[in-house]
Amino acid sequence: MNEEQVILVNTDDEPIGLMPKLEAHQKAVLHRAFSVFILNEKNEVMLQQRAHHKYHSPLLWTNTCCSHQRAGETNIEAGKRRLQEEMGFVTELKELFHFIYKAPFDNGLTEHELDHVMVGYYENEPEINPDEVESWKWMHIEEIRQDLQQNPDLYTVWFKIIFDEFYHYLEAHTL
Repeated sequence: MNEEQVILVNTDDEPIGLMPKLEAHQKAVLHRAFSVFILNEKNEVMLQQRAHHKYHSPLLWTNTCCSHQRAGETNIEAGKRRLQEEMGFVTELKELFHFIYKAPFDNGLTEHELDHVMVGYYENEPEINPDEVESWKWMHIEEIRQDLQQNPDLYTVWFKIIFDEFYHYLEAHTL
């Protein structure tokens, strides 16, 4: 199987090429990504715990799912695809905003992403893919905010950045 390719972009989110995912993370090249937040009617976020065998950030908690768009795939199509692959369900998604961040990992890789943040709603339990996800839980937005301050080492590097942007978006907008 060929290694997954990521879409390299400039700061205006214009595609400038493709690169193998691992190489893009080794070279810290800006590429397109997405992050999905699934909420329920209680204003809780579905969090996932990354599988124990992941090559980076194993067993850390993060947003419902995130990944990279494929060439020719819209942001929403990519979000729905990955939500199905990781969490075993699909729901309608809405793109909220995008921003650029850069976050190094302890293993020498770096996330340098133009991240499209999406939200969707779901009330049921997911059917997690054990190749991707160790566990999951619902957590209220304010609880997440407090836990990130008290236990930052339990969360992925990118989730800390993305959740802060998501939280400030929620403060300024009504979903």
